[in-house]
Amino acid sequence: MKAAVVNEFKKALEIKEVERPKLEEGEVLVKIEACGVCHTDLHAAHGDWPIKPKLPLIPGHEGVGIVVEVAKGVKSIKVGDRVGIPWLYSACGECEYCLTGQETLCPHQLNGGYSVDGGYAEYCKAPADYVAKIPDNLDPVEVAPILCAGVTTYKALKVSGARPGEWVAIYGIGGLGHIALQYAKAMGLNVVAVDISDEKSKLAKDLGADIAINGLKEDPVKAIHDQVGGVHAAISVAVNKKAFEQAYQSVKRGGTLVVVGLPNADLPIPIFDTVLNGVSVKGSIVGTRKDMQEALDFAARGKVRPIVETAELEEINEVFERMEKGKINGRIVLKLKED
Repeated sequence: MKAAVVNEFKKALEIKEVERPKLEEGEVLVKIEACGVCHTDLHAAHGDWPIKPKLPLIPGHEGVGIVVEVAKGVKSIKVGDRVGIPWLYSACGECEYCLTGQETLCPHQLNGGYSVDGGYAEYCKAPADYVAKIPDNLDPVEVAPILCAGVTTYKALKVSGARPGEWVAIYGIGGLGHIALQYAKAMGLNVVAVDISDEKSKLAKDLGADIAINGLKEDPVKAIHDQVGGVHAAISVAVNKKAFEQAYQSVKRGGTLVVVGLPNADLPIPIFDTVLNGVSVKGSIVGTRKDMQEALDFAARGKVRPIVETAELEEINEVFERMEKGKINGRIVLKLKED
């Protein structure tokens, strides 16, 4: 089968023929129709994070396709089902986190397109218990980003504790942020969208943001406090340190900062202000299988629709170049050619 392979960190991916995955008990083989391109894939290809991915590696954790083979022991999935293979590739199911509904914290988890091969390929295998069933009315290209960008931002909004009618600020209206904005509005929240381009500000308003702020033209912290008195929650999906600092400062007393994006930087948290103002700071990583069901349901009901642009598998290196330069609106999805 054809796949895009990381052979060496910070080098171009190689498009090559590799062996089709062989199934073990409990697994399914998926013929990939589409796979979203996430910034995490770029981090994986560059080896940016302290825990390095395996090499060689086939990236991709937003793969959607049709099940073409099931192994012994598979009960819930059948040949012909359309499924998604997400970041949470599998968890142990036995540790304290798995047993308490926090499987994304499982220390024994495997991650798609990172610790195991992912969806930048014609075929991908996965444990049947952890694939996401895709609702019938969703297009594989449009739904692919829900498997990461969607479930990640949906979960972040859940853990923020913000209630309908309250204000949230979303810092970064890119691949994750434009979807976060839609989930927030669907959940009855008032939204301040913050980015550093007029194009992204216009996109935010088009998607329903109540307030859109260009952080290069005005101080978003001052604007937020002046206009709404601070937000109940700030969700930072940006990939730069300043956005995280501003997101923290935008929160009102008793509010919450949810850290989602992963810039290569530390977040200085002022202890005095945090204690005095009762501010909570939470990290949120993707979502559980239940979160995934809920996130997909929003999409199936037309409440959330990612903005996507398609590319071919062979164009992945050009896509990564655009991503590094911040030249992508919404999400790029690799569309695999049919036989």
